Amino acid sequence: MDKIAQLQTPFLQNQFLEKMQPEPQATGFGDVFKNALKEVSTAQNVSDKKTDQLLTGEVKDVHEVMIASQKASLSLQMTMQVRNKVVEAYQEVMRMQV
Repeated sequence: MDKIAQLQTPFLQNQFLEKMQPEPQATGFGDVFKNALKEVSTAQNVSDKKTDQLLTGEVKDVHEVMIASQKASLSLQMTMQVRNKVVEAYQEVMRMQV
């Protein structure tokens, strides 16, 4: 197996396993947003844990820590952008005259 396949295989298996797990059913926007915030929180916690493990020497590969950190950062940025768009939409609706 070549080096690229060795790197991709665990990632692809992890992605496949994540899709196989049932997600909680969301009934409204609030539930969807709450679930998204939980996922962001989980990503932040994983990133913190990996960083701590790197500092204590438990994790030898810096790329694992960087990937977890970037994943957490991107998920937080996306959540903030969604929140900004929701606030803009709310303000636009409030400006409408009836």
